[in-house]
Amino acid sequence: MPQFARYIGIDYSGAETADSSCKGIRVYMADDNSEPMQVQPPPSPRRYWTRRGLAEWLRNELDRDIPTLVGIDHAFSFPLAYFEKYRLSSDWEDFLVDFHHHWPTDAPHTYVCFIREDPSGRGLKRTGDRSWLRLTERWTPTAKSVFGFGVQGEVATSTHAGLPWLLYLWKNCRRASHFWPFDGWEVSEGSSVVAEVYPSLWTRRFPREGRDGDEQAAYAVAAWLQRADQSNNLDGFLNPPLTAEEREIAAIEGWILGVT
Repeated sequence: MPQFARYIGIDYSGAETADSSCKGIRVYMADDNSEPMQVQPPPSPRRYWTRRGLAEWLRNELDRDIPTLVGIDHAFSFPLAYFEKYRLSSDWEDFLVDFHHHWPTDAPHTYVCFIREDPSGRGLKRTGDRSWLRLTERWTPTAKSVFGFGVQGEVATSTHAGLPWLLYLWKNCRRASHFWPFDGWEVSEGSSVVAEVYPSLWTRRFPREGRDGDEQAAYAVAAWLQRADQSNNLDGFLNPPLTAEEREIAAIEGWILGVT
């Protein structure tokens, strides 16, 4: 029996500011028996989603009493080496608060590169090496480092832009949601779940049907989440075959749903 009633796939973008209209942000949603359909942003002068608008919309959706599985295309945490270098708490909320203090990329008129390139900025006190990979990235042949700015297929910019909005959701959702795996590997019945995904795992599995690359990525996430749940295979992905030591590391670094 499926655990969820809705499936939301989000292809993310760290371009420009939190209030910029980003063509690269796409959202698809399916329910328990429908094909994923694109969700357009609320009517406004902006044609595409903004990161702020997306976070506000997602907060409202998670507050509804509908068990929903959400997949977002950026990293939810950093490699263990980062925590060790800065002697940070392994608690996920503490990590998000500390990151947001140094990288307030949700602030108005702020680009990720503004903070990254400011020689006197707080961001310099929280940087990492592009050779650092999380365990889940080492299990995924083509995944990039969260510190690999400026490389093809990078996730660094979107991750640095997206992490403050995870903190926003964590603090502002009235109905408790499960941020996987930081809230635990097991998910309570009836809960909504927010998880990190990597669309490249699935984009070729589904016919393109005229969608551009960003649309196809978001569509594939929603479609795969729906298929995995309805085929009763989701539990295996929510509990990947990790050793006790690997599970402990992944509880700090996060895990890409679908990687086994």
